[in-house]
Amino acid sequence: MKNLLLACLCCLVAGTLSAQQGSTLLKSFKNHQILLQTSPFKNTNWRLTGPDIRSGRCTDVAGIAGNPSVFYAGFATGGLWKTEDSGKTWQSLFDKEATQAIGSIGLAPSNPNILYVGTGEANILRASLPGVGMYKSTDGGKSFQHVGLSNTGTIARIVVHPSNPNVVYAAASGNEWTYNAERGVYKTIDGGKTWAKVLFVNEKTGCIDLVMDPSNTNILYASMWNRIRKRWSDPTPEDGDHLYKSTDAGKTWKIINKGLPETKMTGRIGLAVSPSNPNTVYAFVDDHNKKRDPNPGETDSYERIVQKVVIGAAIYRSQNKGESWEKMGEVHDFVKPFSGTYGWVFSQIRVHPKDENQIYALGVEKVWSKDAGKTWARWEPSDTTSEFQHGDNHALWFDPQNPDFVILGNDGGVLLSKNGGARWDNFFDVIPTTQFYTVAYDMSKPFNIFGAVQDEGTMSGNETNVFGQHNKQSPRPWMMAPGGEGTQIQIDPTNPNIVFSSSYYGRLMKTDMAAQQRRRAGRINDFLVGAVDSLRAEWLAGTTLSKFDSKVIYHGLQHLYKSEDSGATWKRISNDLSYNRSDRKGVYPYLIYHQAITTITEGGKNPNLLYVGTDDGRVWRTDNAGKDWLEITKGLPLNKHVIKITTSVFDDNKVWLVLNDRRADNPMPYVFESNDKGATWKSISANLPASPANVLIEDFETGHLYCGTDLGVYLKRKNTSTWLCISGNLPASVSVNDMFLHPRDRKLVIGTYGRGVYVLDDVSLLK
Repeated sequence: MKNLLLACLCCLVAGTLSAQQGSTLLKSFKNHQILLQTSPFKNTNWRLTGPDIRSGRCTDVAGIAGNPSVFYAGFATGGLWKTEDSGKTWQSLFDKEATQAIGSIGLAPSNPNILYVGTGEANILRASLPGVGMYKSTDGGKSFQHVGLSNTGTIARIVVHPSNPNVVYAAASGNEWTYNAERGVYKTIDGGKTWAKVLFVNEKTGCIDLVMDPSNTNILYASMWNRIRKRWSDPTPEDGDHLYKSTDAGKTWKIINKGLPETKMTGRIGLAVSPSNPNTVYAFVDDHNKKRDPNPGETDSYERIVQKVVIGAAIYRSQNKGESWEKMGEVHDFVKPFSGTYGWVFSQIRVHPKDENQIYALGVEKVWSKDAGKTWARWEPSDTTSEFQHGDNHALWFDPQNPDFVILGNDGGVLLSKNGGARWDNFFDVIPTTQFYTVAYDMSKPFNIFGAVQDEGTMSGNETNVFGQHNKQSPRPWMMAPGGEGTQIQIDPTNPNIVFSSSYYGRLMKTDMAAQQRRRAGRINDFLVGAVDSLRAEWLAGTTLSKFDSKVIYHGLQHLYKSEDSGATWKRISNDLSYNRSDRKGVYPYLIYHQAITTITEGGKNPNLLYVGTDDGRVWRTDNAGKDWLEITKGLPLNKHVIKITTSVFDDNKVWLVLNDRRADNPMPYVFESNDKGATWKSISANLPASPANVLIEDFETGHLYCGTDLGVYLKRKNTSTWLCISGNLPASVSVNDMFLHPRDRKLVIGTYGRGVYVLDDVSLLK
C-alpha cells in the first residue's frame, strides 16, 4: 500500500510538473544562474575541442529580403546563431538564455531588427528538448526579453504581420510526451506583452504549421496535429489532424478539408501559400494509408521485415484559398528514400516566390517539382564544386526579392546557395552545435575522444584539438569512427584500435580501426535486434568493457550478455530484466524498442559485482557474476529511465544512481546514493536545479562527484551535501549528456547535446 501511494503521489507531482514544465524550467534557470555566480568555480574555463566536421540539427532559418549578408539559424538544442557576412563567421545569440532548444524564428518584415524566437523543437525526436516559450529582440539579436507562452512546450512556427511588428501569431505544438492545454494558435497585438489563444482544439492537438495570405493579412491557415510520443512508439496517426482557415485575423476558424483524405491514417501536414498567386495553397500530407504490399523479404532501415508500405508524402493543392483541394502527386513515386513513415519529422513545403508551380518539399532528401507537384526530382546541385549537403532537411528560406538566394537547414547544419541550388556552401565547420549522446576515451598519448552523435554516427578526435584552430598536425583531427548515432562506445585500453560500438538499437560490432580501415566493422550476429523479433535493445543499449579484464565485455538487450574472449563468443547471464509489459510495446512501423537495459556497471573493486538498470525503471544487482540477481528498485521512484549507475572505487558498498524522467515531460533531477549496495537509497539531488540529470561520475582520487544535467555541470565534494556549479564559461543552458574523467591524464571531458565536446584541462582546480 505504501509503495502504491508513493507511486500515485509521484504520478500526481509529475503530471503537475509536465503541465507547468516551461515555468519550472525558467525558475530553475534563475536558480542555476545564482548557483553559478555564487560558486567558487564560477570562472572555470572549459575548452571547446570540436567537432569541426558537422553542426547539429538546424530547425529553422530566416533571412532579410534583399540583404544577403545577414541571416539567422536556429538549432534543435544548439541555440540561435547569426551571421553578418553571409556565413563566413557566426555569432551565438542564446548563450545567456534559459534554453538552447529553438523551434522557430520570426523576423519582422517591416523592421529586421525585431525578431521573435519560439523555443522547443517541434519535430519531437527521441531526444528533443522542451522550450520555455517566446523571446523577443528589438536590436537584431544583441539582447532578448522573454515574452510569455512559457508552458507551450514547443513552438513550430511564428508569423509576424508584414507591416505591424506588434502583431504576431505563434503555432504552439505543445509538450512532446504528455498532453497539455497550452496548445493551438496564439496571437499578440502588443508585441508579446499579452497573448490570446485564438485557436484551440483539445489538449492533445497542437498547431504544427501556420501561414498567412500575403495579399490579405486577415487570412490565415493552420495545420493542427494530434501529436505525442510514447517511450515505446513514434507518433502514430490519429483522427482529427485537420486544416483550419480564418478570414478575420484569427477571431474565428473553420475546417477546410474538402478533397483532403480522411484523417484516421494521416498525420502532420505542412503548408505553403504561393507569394505570386495567393489563391494557390499547398499541403504536404503525411499519409499512412497503405500504398502497396511489401515485396518478399523487404526490410526497412532498421532491418525489420516490412509489414506495410505507406503512401508517405502526398502533395495537395488548392486554387481557391483552401476551400477545396486536389491531390497532385506522391513524392515517393519519384524519390526514395524521402519520408516514408517518418513524415512527422519533416512535412515542410515551400513555393518559389515568383512561380506558383515550382514547389519544394523537405525530407531525408530535398526535392522539387516544376509542375505543381505532379512529378518530383531530387534538388541536386549541378556545380561539381558544391559542398557536402547532408540529409534530413527541416528548414528552407528563399529571398523573396532574389529567389536564387536560398538558405537550407538540416541535420548537418546550415547551407547557402546563391544560384537557386546549383551550388551549395555549408557552414558545418564553423557552427559548433553538434549533439552528443555519449563520450568515451582511449589510452593513446594524448588520448582520443569518441562520441555518438545524433544523425551522424560516431565521431572521434584528439583531446588536444581546439575548435576553430584547424591543426593539421593533430594526432587525430575530428573524423568519423566506427559506430552509429546511438551507441555506448567502448575502447580496449590495451589496444586503442579495438572499438566496440553499436550501429543502432544494440546491434553490436567490433572494429579494428587499423586493420579494417576504420569504418569496416565485424557485426556480432548474436545481437541482430529487429531481424530477430524476440530481441529488444535501447537506442543507447548498455555496453561495458570490464575494467578488470579487457577481454571481458557486457552487452545489454532485455537480457544481459557476457563475452570473455573479446566478443568472439557470448553467453546470456540473466533473464529478462525489464517489466516486459505487453501494453508498453509499439506496433510496426511505429515501435521503438523499449523495456531493455540502458546501463551496466561493475563493482569498484569486485569484478563479480554487477549492477544493471533498464529504461522502464528496474535496477538489479548480482554478487556472483550473474548466477543470481536481486532487484534493488525498492525505495526509488517508479517507471523512470535508469540512465546511469556508478560504483565507488573506494567502497564496494557505495553506489550511485541517476534516473531521468524527461520522457514524461518531468524536469526534476533524480540522483540517489546507497551505502549498502542498493538495499536502501537516499536522494542526493539536494540543491540541483529542477532539470533532468543525465550522468554522474566519481573522481577516483578525491572522491568528489560530477553530475551532468540539462543545465550544465555540477560538483559535490566528498562528505558534503550540496552541489556547486562548475559550468563556468559554458553556454548557460547547455545540456550535458555524458562525461568522463580520463584515468591517466585526469582531464574532465563532457559531451553536450547541442554544443559539442568540452575539456577541463586541470581538474585539480576543483579541489
